Amino acid sequence: MDTLLQQLINAISLGAIYSLFALGYAMVFSILGVLNLAHSAIFMMGAFFGLIAIDQWGLPLWLAFPVAMLGAGLVSVALELVAFRPLRQRNAARISQLISSIGAAILLVNITQLIFKQIYNSTEAYLPRDLIPSEPLVIEALGLRVVPVRMLIVVIALVLMIVLQYLVNQTRIGQHMRAVAFNQRIAALLGINVSRIFILTFFLAGVLGGAAGRFYGVVFLNVTPFIGEDVALIGLTAIVLGGMRSIQGAVLGGFLVAGLQIFSIVIGGGSFRNAIVFLLLFVILLIRPQGLLGQTESTRA
Repeated sequence: MDTLLQQLINAISLGAIYSLFALGYAMVFSILGVLNLAHSAIFMMGAFFGLIAIDQWGLPLWLAFPVAMLGAGLVSVALELVAFRPLRQRNAARISQLISSIGAAILLVNITQLIFKQIYNSTEAYLPRDLIPSEPLVIEALGLRVVPVRMLIVVIALVLMIVLQYLVNQTRIGQHMRAVAFNQRIAALLGINVSRIFILTFFLAGVLGGAAGRFYGVVFLNVTPFIGEDVALIGLTAIVLGGMRSIQGAVLGGFLVAGLQIFSIVIGGGSFRNAIVFLLLFVILLIRPQGLLGQTESTRA
């Protein structure tokens, strides 16, 4: 029982990171109807900006978080302006935008790789262990060991999710975003600046992805240009599981995938972790392709 509770706590902290990452996927897909496969590179940029802020600029840990989020958000906006908007203005097929996002991801990873080699003479860098309090709090009555920084990550992630939910559902900007997601042409006829909504959506998605990347770097204490590849499939599985256009579904999917990963490690070892994700993705696509909280196209209409 103690082991089960301990793994549940580990799954919650990892699930908070996955959920933030999946939210960025879901936001862009709900507006554009196309997956931004460069979102994994945005995740990596969040970890990278956080590392540079601490290691090169000498900023404290708490200040590195907003720097990472802002930097990733701005890079995400640049992706919209360079990789998506020109194709959208030419009425290019969605597959063209998908391929463009893949190219953008490769470019960002390669640029970051060059910067890593210039600064660290390597493609991997580590955060100082004494920078982040890692001494666990022991709850003897339950036999649990809780790392405070991981619980702080959960709290911050939940706050970001609540703020996003409020923004989308309770504000005028959120109304405009939902209108554009429903029908871009009708939204434009109603006087909504669709281009501005695209920029805002990509910025928010980048902020969430950057926060997830920064948290990931803090938990595992190392950053490489390739860490986005580790979570790309996980994020996709999370939004497919929860519902491609659902904010709540992305959150639910992130926590469920993290839980399955953690418990698969306990049962069968780390080698089964990604196999479980692939299997889950396959099963969901067969049984309920719209996701647990998603709607069919006829229901949305």
